[in-house]
Amino acid sequence: MQTIFVMVKSELGRAYEVADAAVQSVDQVSEVHSISGQYDLLIKCYLADGADIGHFVTEKIQRLPGVRDTFTLIAFKAFS
Repeated sequence: MQTIFVMVKSELGRAYEVADAAVQSVDQVSEVHSISGQYDLLIKCYLADGADIGHFVTEKIQRLPGVRDTFTLIAFKAFS
């Protein structure tokens, strides 16, 4: 299992719509957080080992209505 975080910049006034669409329509989405700063949302996703991260982001996240820009982080290891 691969964990990625996708920061999303939405069109003005549409952050909550984008968050809802991500949760409702993208099975790999685990959590969506509203954040401050340059981006509006932080989306945590779990992908199958070997899944193409680039295709996932461009086909599933960037195509959500209201998404303007994304920035993707790949997690190497989770600590607890």
